[in-house]
Amino acid sequence: MADARRLPDFKQSVKLKYVKLGYHHLISHGMYLVLIPVMSVLAAQISTVSPRDLNEVWNHLRFNLVSVLLCSALLVFLCTLYLLTRPRPVYLLDFSCYKPDPSRRCSRQTFMDRSRLTGTFTDANLDFQRKILERSGLGEWTHLPEAVLNVPPNPCMAEARKEAETVMFGALDELFDKTRVKPKDVGVLIVNCSLFNPTPSLSAMIVNHYKLRGNILSYNLGGMGCSAGLVSVDLAKDLLQVHPNAYALVVSMENITLNWYFGNDRSMLVSNCLFRMGGAAILLSNRRSDRRRAKYQLVHTVRTHKGADDKCFGCVTQQEDEQGKVGVALSKDLMAVAGDALKTNITTLGPLVLPASEQLLFFATLVMKKAFKMSKIKPYIPDFKLAFEHFCIHAGGRAVLDEIEKNLQLSEWHLEPSRMTLYRFGNTSSSSLWYELAYAEAKGRIRRGDRTWQIAFGSGFKCNSAVWKALRTVDPAKEKNPWMDEIHLFPVPVPKFSAISSS
Repeated sequence: MADARRLPDFKQSVKLKYVKLGYHHLISHGMYLVLIPVMSVLAAQISTVSPRDLNEVWNHLRFNLVSVLLCSALLVFLCTLYLLTRPRPVYLLDFSCYKPDPSRRCSRQTFMDRSRLTGTFTDANLDFQRKILERSGLGEWTHLPEAVLNVPPNPCMAEARKEAETVMFGALDELFDKTRVKPKDVGVLIVNCSLFNPTPSLSAMIVNHYKLRGNILSYNLGGMGCSAGLVSVDLAKDLLQVHPNAYALVVSMENITLNWYFGNDRSMLVSNCLFRMGGAAILLSNRRSDRRRAKYQLVHTVRTHKGADDKCFGCVTQQEDEQGKVGVALSKDLMAVAGDALKTNITTLGPLVLPASEQLLFFATLVMKKAFKMSKIKPYIPDFKLAFEHFCIHAGGRAVLDEIEKNLQLSEWHLEPSRMTLYRFGNTSSSSLWYELAYAEAKGRIRRGDRTWQIAFGSGFKCNSAVWKALRTVDPAKEKNPWMDEIHLFPVPVPKFSAISSS
């Protein structure tokens, strides 16, 4: 009986789906539907013009040679001005994600054993970490650096440098091999790592290791959280607008060794359970000749910063606990702050990417609520599935992914790259977006013309977006990325998030 009652509702939802789809196609192709009759009328009118009328027009133009030359010169000037001032296209030649050695693998049991052997955690907090692990969305194959897995742990500057070099050079070696670009040809280098900023800097370590050229534009970004990867891409885009025929190298990573928390403040223990070892390297170019071999073109970047609000500013903070032990504290307001930042970000991005049909519905709803005071009308959530084929949402935690899936009305298929990245590699901070894109490539999902939306959140508080357009179909048989040897094992079922109290 229950199934019988649900059947009319199902039929109604299917009808509404097709009505909305028809509306979308009508609005999207409305210009053509208007232009075709207009062009037909113009063609009919031109066909009635006699040869004598055409001859009079030609004579008129011939006797006004100065006007013709001036108009032609103006047209040439405007075309030249447009070509000189339009933004340079930014291409993503390729990217690589570091896959740690199997000896660095850390199962849940290994994590708990190492935490117990440190002797610094109370029994209650060991149980708290176990519950976090069970509900975090992380699987049994994530990785931690050697210094954390050692018994006893050995967090020191030398080990932190060792981890950084292993991740950065591992990703870069693979990237240079894939693109066949010589390190000496790189003109811009941007490295982002939020919590580890040694002297000499991480970017200087790369310059020294690969003997990059002396006039390279080198930048080292720190303290910007998990969204720093897209900040780096946006900075590279701006630099490529003013430096012609250049390659820009972006390295995104986080360092675990010196940022493992050994105290008992639960707001800081959560980061131990989520963050894992990883990193990515991305090669960008503004050379038009590189379009034929590039994978993607950067279409848009949108950055949102909510740091002016004290609650947003303090929701992710590196600080000392009561015993003086340093860790990263996560506020209970984090989910609400992330939702507000995402709302602001997509309000800016929406008009750039959404089809006219969705923008009209959103505007009509807004007018009815604001102008006509129709408060009972729910805010219209645009269908971003009409603007993008793929979604790469920062794998910060299961709760974040589930909330975005619900709010943006995405399917499990759309969230699969993010959930599997969290399960297989954990939260690798700013590099997680690239593990997700690599997953989509390994699954053979990327087709020429597909649009991908990368969304990242970071301390401060920031929400950043990048939109990429695939320039060619990616053949997984020819790809080399961290998923290829095991992609047949995925996806795996991951239960939905259930709220955890950190009190």
